[in-house]
Amino acid sequence: MATASKTDLRKVRNIGFIAHIDAGKTTVTERVLFFTGRTYKLGEVHDGTAVMDWMPQERERGITITAAATRAEWAGHQVNIIDTPGHVDFTAEVERSLRVLDGGVVVFDAVAGVQPQSETVWRQADRYHVPRICFVNKMDRLGADFDKTVDSIRHRLHAIPIPVQYPIGAEDTFSGVVDLIEEKGWFFDRSSDPPGQMHEGPIPPEMVERIASVRDEMIERVAENDDVLLEKYLAGEPSSPEEIKAALRRATIANHAVPVICGSALRSQGVQLMLDAVIDYLPSPLDVPPLVGRHPTTGEDEARAPDPEAPFAALAFKVVTDAFVGRLVYFRVYSGTITAGSSVYNASKGVRERIGRLLLMHANSREDVESIGTGEIAAAVGLKNTFTGETICDERAPVVLEAITFAEPVISVAIEPESRADQDKLTNALIKLAEEDPTFQVRYDKETGQTIMSGMGELHLEILVDRMKREFGVVATVGRPQVAYREAITKSARGEGRFVRQTGGHGQYGHAVVEIEPLEPGSPFEFDNKIRGATIPREFIPGIKAGAIEALQTGTVAGYPVMAVKVTLVDGSFHAVDSSEMAFRIAGSMAVKDALRHAGSVLLEPVMKIQVITPGDYLGSILADLNKRRGRIRSTEGEGGTQVVEADVPLDEMFGYSTDLRSASQGRANYSMEFGRYEQAPSHKVEALAKSA
Repeated sequence: MATASKTDLRKVRNIGFIAHIDAGKTTVTERVLFFTGRTYKLGEVHDGTAVMDWMPQERERGITITAAATRAEWAGHQVNIIDTPGHVDFTAEVERSLRVLDGGVVVFDAVAGVQPQSETVWRQADRYHVPRICFVNKMDRLGADFDKTVDSIRHRLHAIPIPVQYPIGAEDTFSGVVDLIEEKGWFFDRSSDPPGQMHEGPIPPEMVERIASVRDEMIERVAENDDVLLEKYLAGEPSSPEEIKAALRRATIANHAVPVICGSALRSQGVQLMLDAVIDYLPSPLDVPPLVGRHPTTGEDEARAPDPEAPFAALAFKVVTDAFVGRLVYFRVYSGTITAGSSVYNASKGVRERIGRLLLMHANSREDVESIGTGEIAAAVGLKNTFTGETICDERAPVVLEAITFAEPVISVAIEPESRADQDKLTNALIKLAEEDPTFQVRYDKETGQTIMSGMGELHLEILVDRMKREFGVVATVGRPQVAYREAITKSARGEGRFVRQTGGHGQYGHAVVEIEPLEPGSPFEFDNKIRGATIPREFIPGIKAGAIEALQTGTVAGYPVMAVKVTLVDGSFHAVDSSEMAFRIAGSMAVKDALRHAGSVLLEPVMKIQVITPGDYLGSILADLNKRRGRIRSTEGEGGTQVVEADVPLDEMFGYSTDLRSASQGRANYSMEFGRYEQAPSHKVEALAKSA
C-alpha cells in the first residue's frame, strides 16, 4: 500500500478542464496523461478509447457524463486533474468540481469561440473565484480564428484575456506558436513519433512586426493589472520574462486577468506548453486564501489554512457507487492529514464516521494509500452517512465548510418497473443514483400512484435510465417527459387558518393568521415571525413554518409548487391544553392556502436559452421553426456562411427538437440548450394544465 508523500504544497496544482460540449476537453486531458507519462497510449474520444471517459455510455456517445479524477507529474509538480462534462444536462458535475479546484483550464473551440455552455461554466468559475487560463483548441480546423476567439472571450465573458502565445498560421497552415514572453517560436513536428514533438526556432520574418505589436499590447495589459510591473512600465524600463511571468501569475491568481494559449489537442500540438502555463500561472493550495467555514454550534467563522499539521477538514464533493468497492465518497482536503481506518466527524450532520480505505483515483481505477494530506483529492470507502457538499473534519476542531449549490431539475418523467420482481431493484437503483447526483430527484405521487424522477434534461434522464438497466439490472418503462412548471403570486394577501377538533378528552387547537407577498423571481422562501408576547408560544412557531412550506408545494392554479414567496406570521391564538405543534402545522398550512386564493397566482414555465449553429442555407426554415415553438430570437450573427442563432424558447416546446433540426438542415446544424429563467405561461397553457390537474 502506498503512502501519500509529504508533497511540497507549492508544487501542487488542483485543476479542472471545463468547456462547452465538443470543445475538446477530454482530448486535451488524454494528451496531458500521455505527455506526463500517466498513460502510454493515446486515448481517443472518437474511438471510444479515452481513459477519462470510462463509462460505457460515455464511450458510445463520445461525450463526458461524469467528472473523472486523476493525477500526473509535470516539471517536478504534482497536478491533480478533474475532467468535467460539457453538456448542460450534467452541469452539476462541473459545479461540484469547481467548488474543490484551485484553478481551471477553459477550453475553447477556435472556430466557434465562446458558446452558451462556455458562458455557463465561466459564471460557475466566477462564483467560486477560480483562477483560470484559456486554451484555444482546434487551431487546425477550417475556420479557426485565434484573434476572433480572444475577442469573444473579452466581449462575451467580460474578462481580460492576455494572449501569451500567438499562432503561426491557422487551419491547415497551423504549424507552431510564438512565445510572446520569451520572444521565440515553437514549431510542431507533424509526423513525429511519438506525436507532439516540437522544436525551438526564430520567429518567422513575416510575423516579426505583428508579434512586436501583440507583445507590447500583452505587456501593457499585464501592467494594467499588476502594480509591481506598472511602476517599471510607466518608468519606461524593460521587464524581464521572469518579471512578466510573475506579474501575470499574480494577476491570474487575483482573477484580474486570464492568460490565453493555443494549439490542437487532436494533433497533440501545444499541450506541453499548456502544461507549462498551468505550472506558471495557476495557483497552488498555498496561493488561494484560507478557506473560511463556520463553527457548527457557535456559528462563528472558522478559518482553515492549507497546513498538513492543522486540524483535519475536507469537503465531500461526489458520491459514486462502485461495482467493486461499494460506496465511494470523493473529497478534497483543505487542512490537516487523514489516515485509513481513522474516525472523522461529519460536521454538517453532527455524526461520527469511520474511513475504511483511502483511494487515489485514476478515472475508474484505484490505488490504496495509507494517508491523504492537505491539497489532495481522494476517495474514501466506509463513509455511509456522508453526502455531496458535506464537511468531514476533526471532532476536536469542528467546522462546516460552504456547501455546494445545485440548480433545480426542470424536467420529469414517470417510471415504473416492467415486473413486480423489479420493484425493489428499481427503488434501490433510484436511491443510489439520487445519492450520486444532486440534480436527480425522485418522489412518489400519492394521487397518481406513480414514481416521478426529475432531472436537468432529456439526455440526463435517458442516461440515468440506461445506467439503471446496465448497472442495476432494472428494466423500467418511462413515460413522456413532463415540464417542471412552477407557480408564483403577483400581489400580497392575508389568510387565516383555524384547526379545531373536539372529540372528547384531549382535543386539537391551532389558529394562525399570515400575510404572503411575492419576492424577486428566483428568491428562496422566507418566513418572518411578527408575533410578539404570548399570542402563540414560541415552541409552536416551527410547526406553522413547516405547514406554510407544505402548503406552498401545491399551488392554486394547477397544483405546482409556488416559488419566491415570503410568509409573515402576524397573529393567531392557542389553547393552553389542546394546542400542539401538529395542530399549528395544519393551521399554518390552512392559512397559507387561504392567502394563496387571493394572491393572484400565475403559472410559470421554464424558458431555455438556445443556440443553433447552422449553414446559412437553412436559416429561414430554422427561424420559422423556432417561431412556431413560441421562441423569441435574441440575435442572429453570421460569418463565412455559418449562422449562429440565439433564442429563448419554452422547454415544453423543445421536446424532439434535435430530430426536427436534423431534418430541417440535412443533419448539418447543431444546437445547445440551457435553463434560462421562469416566465409566466400563456393562458391556453394554463387552461390545458388546469384541466389535466
